[in-house]
Amino acid sequence: MRALTRLEQATSLDRTAERVQRIVAAAIRPQRLRDILHGVAIGHPLHPALVQVPIGAWFSTAVLDLMPQQRRAATTLVAIGTAAALPTAITGWNDWGSLSREQQRVGLVHALANGMAIGLYAGSLAARLTGRHGLGRTLGYLGLAAVSSGGFLGGHLAYKQAASVNQGVPDLRRIEDGWHAVADMSALPQNKLLTRRIDDIAVVVYRDGDDVTVMLERCAHQSGPLGAGQVVRENGRTCVKCPWHGSTFELDGGEVVHGPASSDQQVLPTRVVGGVLQTRLP
Repeated sequence: MRALTRLEQATSLDRTAERVQRIVAAAIRPQRLRDILHGVAIGHPLHPALVQVPIGAWFSTAVLDLMPQQRRAATTLVAIGTAAALPTAITGWNDWGSLSREQQRVGLVHALANGMAIGLYAGSLAARLTGRHGLGRTLGYLGLAAVSSGGFLGGHLAYKQAASVNQGVPDLRRIEDGWHAVADMSALPQNKLLTRRIDDIAVVVYRDGDDVTVMLERCAHQSGPLGAGQVVRENGRTCVKCPWHGSTFELDGGEVVHGPASSDQQVLPTRVVGGVLQTRLP
């Protein structure tokens, strides 16, 4: 844990991170492609889902390499894992480009370990295809050690540093049950973002005619202040765009329209009683 803390604080990695970030931004340019790689269409990050294929194939290879007469099956799994690792890496770099500085430092080493694993398994595949199965097995086990180290760092990113998880959901646990007064309807301007608080939790209020949206103010991606965001139109829908990384959410429902956020922004139910706007937990 001390080593991981030092890695999070390794400012010497920042210059490299900035250079790599520019490369990633230039290489993955169309917004639609970025959204696909972030997992916007499926409602959660795509990278962790794809990771299962190369790791599963490579781990299965390690088991087959301990068994007799399984060379062909092991070689096939090495090929499948190595091929699947390439799109998996692309989704990972796409997510990495919009992480915080501390997360990017760990992410660089995570990517380095996984890159070494891809190289080792590519060498393992070449050795197996040319009949050098002993060398192929050795390179395979070295690759498994590298990808396991990368996976450990990936777990640290997800569970300790909360990379690519919905940052807003924990706020729901801090709001008490029941209806809460938000504001007088007469005081709500039309088509303007306002920030209000419920049990010390910030929410965004947006009025369009008689329709009012109340959503959590912390962006699901990296806790950016949606109350300071921009109201935009996307495909005929009124949306709020986060000022930090550009995640865009539909104001009527909270659906994510553009990443890097991959999950929807939480919208709270509303009602009007005696001219007062009220809201509660879903």
